[in-house]
Amino acid sequence: MPAAGPRKFVLDTNCFVDASRTEAEANAFSEFCAWAAPGLYISTVVAAELRAGAGSAKDRRTLERQVLSPYERRGRLLNPSAAAWEALGTALAALVEGEGLVLRDVRRSFVLDILIARSCRDIGATLVSRNSADLSRIAKVFSFDFVSPYPTRIGG
Repeated sequence: MPAAGPRKFVLDTNCFVDASRTEAEANAFSEFCAWAAPGLYISTVVAAELRAGAGSAKDRRTLERQVLSPYERRGRLLNPSAAAWEALGTALAALVEGEGLVLRDVRRSFVLDILIARSCRDIGATLVSRNSADLSRIAKVFSFDFVSPYPTRIGG
């Protein structure tokens, strides 16, 4: 059972990408992070996606220094467990059987979302993502908490 303490959140890749696009998104992201910081984590899957999307070596260095290092220093990196990898295979198999999912047509991001979702479940965290369609689909296979950006301090 997850330990008591501040409510735990894991930010999906789209939160970081959206925050880099407009000032309004950056402000919403910053406001959320300011109050959620005591329970804020980043998945190593999200970190890998962000590194892959960085346009240059300079951008990757900035990403490491300004975004990823603070999570690493605070021990807030969330790695997929063996159970998460097992759930990935089981979830995909269930979707093949139940929905007729065709594995060769599955987007890589959907596969990674399964790993992130199960990792969140493992630590009792809520996944913050605008990708509610895929997350709702995954939640039919196993339960986990997710919300659209950005939950409020009070309600969520």
